[in-house]
Amino acid sequence: MLVFAHIAYLSVVMILGSVMSKDLLGAAPAAIIGIGLLGTWRYTWGAINFSRAFWFRTVAHPRRKAAARARFERSGHLSHAYMLMTSYMIAPETTIVVYRALFQAAAQARDGATVVASVVDGADERLIRQLFEASPAARAPVKLIIDRIPATGKRDALARSLRIIARHYPTQHDVLLIADGDTTVPHDIIEEIVPVFSDPKIGALTTDEAVAIPDQGLFRDWFELRFDQRQIMMCSMGLSKRVLTLTGRMSAFRASLATNPDFIEQVQSDYIDHLRLGRVNFLTGDDKSTWFWLLKNGYQMAYLPDVRSQSAETQPLPTFYASARVLTVRWFGNMLRTNGRALKLSPLRIGFFTWWSILDQRVSIWTTIAGPALALMAALFYDVALIAAYVAWIMLTRYIYVTLITAFRGRLGFPITFPFLLYFSQLYGALIKSFVLFRLDRQKWTRQSTNAVAARQTTGQRVIAASSIYMTCLTFGWLLVGLLYLAGGL
Repeated sequence: MLVFAHIAYLSVVMILGSVMSKDLLGAAPAAIIGIGLLGTWRYTWGAINFSRAFWFRTVAHPRRKAAARARFERSGHLSHAYMLMTSYMIAPETTIVVYRALFQAAAQARDGATVVASVVDGADERLIRQLFEASPAARAPVKLIIDRIPATGKRDALARSLRIIARHYPTQHDVLLIADGDTTVPHDIIEEIVPVFSDPKIGALTTDEAVAIPDQGLFRDWFELRFDQRQIMMCSMGLSKRVLTLTGRMSAFRASLATNPDFIEQVQSDYIDHLRLGRVNFLTGDDKSTWFWLLKNGYQMAYLPDVRSQSAETQPLPTFYASARVLTVRWFGNMLRTNGRALKLSPLRIGFFTWWSILDQRVSIWTTIAGPALALMAALFYDVALIAAYVAWIMLTRYIYVTLITAFRGRLGFPITFPFLLYFSQLYGALIKSFVLFRLDRQKWTRQSTNAVAARQTTGQRVIAASSIYMTCLTFGWLLVGLLYLAGGL
């Protein structure tokens, strides 16, 4: 059935592409050239990242891993493992699997471990204690600390637990693993991450991710495709030793840095001062706060492509579209709130490729929107058959791209939904980013009520909301004018 779906897909590409002719291409030369330039820009950038990712995974990372292990063995340093996990509104069956894996990993830590579980519910506390007593960790040099807290948000939970760890005075050789309560860590995670921190320039690292979604459908396909894409981008950035995010699901830090009072303060009370929006206090996006603190202080952040955590994910809303909307608004809001201040850092300090990648997060918003908009205008002004040709091009290029990224991940095949979901993620994601870019004050967790927009707005808030609408319309207006000029409509 899968083969027939792919044959049908490629047949549609050929049928739509058959409308292409010299006369059609010559109907709107300026628009065609514009689309070609945009495509060349995006495909070149994609090829650069793919090439860097391939080199990193096959050559650079194995060499770095071997060198790190040799360096760690020569040093003779003890490296205690601190493991911090936050749990809130997690199903008990998930908690059981997650903490069993966590305690197994703690028991295997060569130089002992301290597990700090940050929980809200008393039932979670009792369950975690029972799991600990039944695990190998109870008979190993492992200490369990359960921090029962009020439900005031993940940032407060992290800050409070980090202060608990700080009272143990971790050294620069100790490591801290931070994971969400729905993330299953590998049993050998400490053995894998400790040698990396033998390099004093490394401040943190993150790893590959997988997702566990029991129900088949678009939501699971979408997440699996996202993690396939993530592997390539992370490998590319890993070559520069500065990833673009320290994923909140599971990342590791040099414990002495993560317990620095300034680091903890940024995790708990991060904010930006925006010219139009005023002070925007960060409610979500703690992983961006930790990333930015390390970036601005000159630390490197590594990526381990051969170590993988697994997160249990559930569809937050009944439909795929609604779920994608609420998740992308949160993800891209976190990214864009930190993106502006990261761009202010010197490329000489953080590396030119890293700085350019941060800039591309904004540039890609408009290049992604401009392509289909320009094609639609050209079709309206010249020949509607241009739409068929453009759709064929989109279908073909996304099919090729999906083939490459799934092969990089080690998949032998992929659902035919992947090319459609890829384009949906690109175009819909760009539209969401363009919306969030002018509304950085809007924040909301999926499982927690942290909506920063009051139900009854003050006059000042209504003025800010109106200015956000104005900025959105103004930006899209100028984009439309430029595209109309390029398409020959002006």
